[in-house]
Amino acid sequence: MTDDARNNKSGAPRPLRSAEWFGGKGKNAIMSRSWMKNQGLPADSFDGRPIIGICNTWSELTPCNAHLRDLAERVKRGVYESGGVPFEFPVFSVGESTLRPTAMLFRNLAAMDVEEAIRGNPIDGVVLLGGCDKTTPALLMGAASVDLPAILVSGGPMLNGKWRGQDVGSGTAIWKFAEMVKSGEMTIDEFVDAEQGMARSAGSCMTMGTASTMASMAEALGMTLSGNAAIPAVDARRRVIAQLSGRRIVGMVQEDLKPSDVLTRHAFENAIRANGAVGGSTNAVIHLLALAGRVGVGLSLDDWDRLGRDVPTIVNLQPSGRYLMEQFYYAGGLPVVLKALGEMSLLHKDTLTVSGGAIWDEVKDAVNYDPEVIVSRKAALTQSGGIAVLRGNLAPRGIVLKPSAASPHLMQHRGRAIVFESIEDYHLRINQEDLDIDETCVMVLKYCGPKGYPGMAEVGNLGLPAKLLKQGVTDMVRISDARMSGTAYGTVLLHATPEAADGGTLALVRDGDMISIDVPGRSVHLEVSDDELATRRAAWISPVEKFDGGYAALYVKSVMQADTGADFDFLVGRRGSRIPMDRNGH
Repeated sequence: MTDDARNNKSGAPRPLRSAEWFGGKGKNAIMSRSWMKNQGLPADSFDGRPIIGICNTWSELTPCNAHLRDLAERVKRGVYESGGVPFEFPVFSVGESTLRPTAMLFRNLAAMDVEEAIRGNPIDGVVLLGGCDKTTPALLMGAASVDLPAILVSGGPMLNGKWRGQDVGSGTAIWKFAEMVKSGEMTIDEFVDAEQGMARSAGSCMTMGTASTMASMAEALGMTLSGNAAIPAVDARRRVIAQLSGRRIVGMVQEDLKPSDVLTRHAFENAIRANGAVGGSTNAVIHLLALAGRVGVGLSLDDWDRLGRDVPTIVNLQPSGRYLMEQFYYAGGLPVVLKALGEMSLLHKDTLTVSGGAIWDEVKDAVNYDPEVIVSRKAALTQSGGIAVLRGNLAPRGIVLKPSAASPHLMQHRGRAIVFESIEDYHLRINQEDLDIDETCVMVLKYCGPKGYPGMAEVGNLGLPAKLLKQGVTDMVRISDARMSGTAYGTVLLHATPEAADGGTLALVRDGDMISIDVPGRSVHLEVSDDELATRRAAWISPVEKFDGGYAALYVKSVMQADTGADFDFLVGRRGSRIPMDRNGH
């Protein structure tokens, strides 16, 4: 590295944070260097070169992230090429498909791990390696709270699923095939056979589920190199972007380009509109609200509703549309979408990205190679693709719905409530022949929010009763304080706030109550008088389990509601990279 590269724009040397550990000839510096040298590092590794952390959520128990060790090696190449010294370290890996009771219970724990690992170690900048749903927001939240230079590299989506000559989307096919089995259209043996082709390569879900949505959000926010979101995990170009990101983080350290410089209000507005354009997951709402809280941007559900109303869904991907992430990449990926938003005057073109330049400069020359995958505004899947936020006495602080995945004929609906007091109650009764339910009913699920489950599980997309599926019913209105998988679909109202366990009106709904929803009018109403609700509230006793200790007790005590991102109250804000008390322990 040249002397000029180590200097800031004024020509004065830029002090590196890692020098507090490794610089000089004192006892503590010698001790720190000597122990690091047991890995075979030459002395000039500590001559003032930027020390780059590679924060890796790799785990064989997180199948979406099981290939990230290989990407880490590519990042290291890039760091070395630009004169830095890389060190890989592990953080808690939150696996959506394997971690129980629900991965969302551990997003905040993972973010704490990321934050403290970055702050406590001798690093000047960090490359964040994520993939599975919660790993991306956890990485961004933790890094944002420390505010050292950071860049994210996604693991990338799997190749398209294949079964009997057709493309099948991971996650989305599960929901579809499970209901086909219940309706008699598919045998259980066929379902098991399809399993072999749903996830046939390394990577995350290749639908526009939460993993691909959050990769797209990170790119739209400016926290990745352009084009990162859609490159398939096994495509050689995924390794290339990892190596380029390793190069770039060294430059970011030299420029002192931090998350607080990138994660501005305009960046969040770009991401919200991008979510509508790609038909992204409702989970992005919670994750971006939490991330905004870490950097002091006053983002709200009102912003999601306002900014998404005029955004057309132009990406024809499952679960809203037809295609999968592999085709999205070949069509040009997110840069094409961001360019289209810019041409619609729906993009803040001057927002800064980790490249050091404006986002418009990154995407203005993008080419759409497949107009069936990324369609024109005129041919959009829906002209109002943003997340809809409804309010009313059933959810005074909001409940969300994804219009691009819902049924148009249910956008205004009035129906009789069929209430499930828990997810166990739902599983017990949903397929009972004597359940008094028809397609006009509104299915209501309680106690599955942040405190109630706990962890706000992805159970909101309640499967329909087998007897109705056999009659040809394909969708019904469903309401809960839960989340749903980004790969799921249907007229599903989610994240009711306040949640039932927090004394929300949802807890007071009874079988037979009439509920009306009006998505264009943004209202959801329980047709029960205020006096009757007051009587029910006076008699209400929370059935939620109380935890005497352990992480679950901390979670229930500290988690905020969905409308503010379900972060821990004590984690909101940016604490910076300074180590409290600045003690070295020796």
